Amino acid sequence: MQRFFDIFFSLTALIVLIPIFVVVILILKFTGEGEVFFKQARVGQNLKSFNLYKFVTMKKNSPNIASGTITVKNDPRILPLGKYLRKTKINELPQLFNILLGEMSLVGPRPLTSQTFNLYSQRHRRIITKVRPGLSGLGSVIFRDEESILNNEIDGPEFYKKSISQYKGLLEIWYIKNANLKNYFKIIFITIWVVIFPSSINIFKIFPGLPKPPSGLDFLISDSQS
Repeated sequence: MQRFFDIFFSLTALIVLIPIFVVVILILKFTGEGEVFFKQARVGQNLKSFNLYKFVTMKKNSPNIASGTITVKNDPRILPLGKYLRKTKINELPQLFNILLGEMSLVGPRPLTSQTFNLYSQRHRRIITKVRPGLSGLGSVIFRDEESILNNEIDGPEFYKKSISQYKGLLEIWYIKNANLKNYFKIIFITIWVVIFPSSINIFKIFPGLPKPPSGLDFLISDSQS
């Protein structure tokens, strides 16, 4: 049933968003470095690799320089238009095609590069890859301002490895164990809501059974209550 809604909502969104796609494609084509789509291998269901699509927001070869696949606030690799695309999440929209191809779902664990995926424990990796990865999910919503969080740390990449990635793993596992249409629709609604009204929803009250953030990330609960 979830697959039916994935296809229905993705097709509907693509039709409605055609004007936005056209405008973004034209601007990217004639500004920045002339690239429109960013393609990157991600770990999918059953450990099968697939190419995830986004609108370009960073300079060429960015994954191989500076902080690699981890992006921090005011990252110098981000293009001028890229800042707006990332803030509004418009850069993620081409993944609607990944959903139609059956490589992703609207909701699920966020698909990661093999480098970042391997930061999860072996047990978490085994469970997470049992389902399709998602365009959005609990980790995506709770860490929607991840770049700012990393920017406040002396060693952002190290903090990501030791704290953020581990907590994200717990969130992904929680969703998989509690996956149903009710939570599917709740996350879709929350995703749209926080894009329009950032920091205006308490996700820990909407999902009261969520794992508590570890020390260093406990501000996530207070932030969601503000």
